[in-house]
Amino acid sequence: MKTAYFLGFIIWLITLPMEASGQERLKKLITEREQLHQQWQASESQKSGLFGNRTKKDIETTEIGYEKEDYKFIAQKAEEDIVKLKRALNLKDEKIQSGLKEKRTYEWTTLIFFVSSMVLGFLYYKKRTRQVG
Repeated sequence: MKTAYFLGFIIWLITLPMEASGQERLKKLITEREQLHQQWQASESQKSGLFGNRTKKDIETTEIGYEKEDYKFIAQKAEEDIVKLKRALNLKDEKIQSGLKEKRTYEWTTLIFFVSSMVLGFLYYKKRTRQVG
């Protein structure tokens, strides 16, 4: 009996995040529905025809409003893309700078090794010529 309770508790703990994400999704959908309903009410209040019917001017105004929203959405997406591209460019610049630093370190290490080899070779040569002569 205790294992059944324990097993039920474990299953409840596992499904808890699923319930939370489902509730968040439901809240998001309800909020979206409310926004759409408010937009519909606003468009219905703009009708100027007889008995609440739309006139040709109402339809043209609505189309212009939709086009305006479409262009606004396109502009926002373009701005988001620009921000992403700038971020990627900055990351690439940082990688290039770190690569240059590593290259400089390698160059200096190589130079120091070369100069020290030359000095030690010269000293060894001088010592050998003194012993022979």
